[in-house]
Amino acid sequence: MTSPRSASWYDDTVGGVTTFATMAYIVVVNPGILSTPGTGMPFSGVLTATVALACGMTLLMGLYAKLPFAVAPGMGLNAFFAYTLILQHHVPWQTALGMVFWAGVLFLLVSATPIREQVALAIPASLRSAAAGGIGLLLTFLGLRHAGVVVADPATLVRMGTLDHKAAFLLLGILVAAFMTQRRNPLAFLTAIAVVSGLAWGLGFETAPAQILSLPDFSSTVLALDITGALHWSLLPSIVAILFTDLFDSLSTFIGVSTAAGLTEDDGRPLNLRKGLIVDAVATASAGLLGSSPGTAYVESIAGIRMGGRSGRASVVTALCFVPCFFLAPLVAAVPGYATSAVLVLVGVSMFQTMLRVDFSKLEDALPAFVTLVLIPLTLSITQGILWGFVLHAVLYAVAGRAREVGLTLWALAVLSGGLLVLGQ
Repeated sequence: MTSPRSASWYDDTVGGVTTFATMAYIVVVNPGILSTPGTGMPFSGVLTATVALACGMTLLMGLYAKLPFAVAPGMGLNAFFAYTLILQHHVPWQTALGMVFWAGVLFLLVSATPIREQVALAIPASLRSAAAGGIGLLLTFLGLRHAGVVVADPATLVRMGTLDHKAAFLLLGILVAAFMTQRRNPLAFLTAIAVVSGLAWGLGFETAPAQILSLPDFSSTVLALDITGALHWSLLPSIVAILFTDLFDSLSTFIGVSTAAGLTEDDGRPLNLRKGLIVDAVATASAGLLGSSPGTAYVESIAGIRMGGRSGRASVVTALCFVPCFFLAPLVAAVPGYATSAVLVLVGVSMFQTMLRVDFSKLEDALPAFVTLVLIPLTLSITQGILWGFVLHAVLYAVAGRAREVGLTLWALAVLSGGLLVLGQ
């Protein structure tokens, strides 16, 4: 076991700042997604909620779980929140926040009991990988749409759009981010957003901000959630989908990063896993209270860990780095939507890489994973992908004569998923 206490204050400070630099793009991207025209969510309120969640929950991760992991609204779930729940299903944003809150409560119950390990061990790795890959495709689609590369079409659903300055800026952003990523520069995503925004302002495509600073907005989204309205039976499938997606994301991040960084017990189990998952659960419930999509531990934390951050002090440093972001709403609001397209595409690429772990040689593994993968972007719904994946995995394993390999917990999840699919019609 590698002790997190082996890090010095200097190492943890450098690591904490590095982690912040690699994930600070969420301060721009999350408010942009959640305040998409039609959602009704105020940009300034979402920005304040995003920063408050990242600052508060990363601090809790450092002080309570004593882990060098940063926490912020998760990519993928923010798109699901805005585009599926609000725009597609016409759920009021206050009710959607209530759904996030209840998903967090369920996640907390799962994380604090032995159910956590049973569920974690029961979920096939192929379905976890497929869900991540599907979310990656969804984010890529949104990035291309923001840049006008893909547009709606009444005959073919989607088609190639007009390649104008937005598409050119998308390509430029990808090139800038790719160039800096290859050189392991933690500011790659932020630099891409800054370069595209600066050129858009300078060339007259967008209006530069009249001011840079303002006071944080704690009045428009904080405690605006509709807790009782979120308890409607028809919304239960989406609440469960948020729970499972958050659980997948958290387990994948903690297991993957901890293993790669050597932050494990002697038996290979990630250090303080239970406490880390509890913080993630609190982050999701808190997101609903503050006015944001669910929070989760960020895989970008590996960058800070590799720079020396090995203990909870690194997370404390990362949390403090978020504080100045409370006052940058005018600057962030002036960033054009297509300036973040490159980030969405590149995050999508990184998430899609998980598909390499799926075994496509056997139909009972391949088909559930494939259906999960394609349904998420085609339906704009993480819910549909995950629920159909559970059902098909159990049924196809039974048909293939491998029913005993499914396990009681996964059978229960499959039955629950089938019921939720029927309920959601």
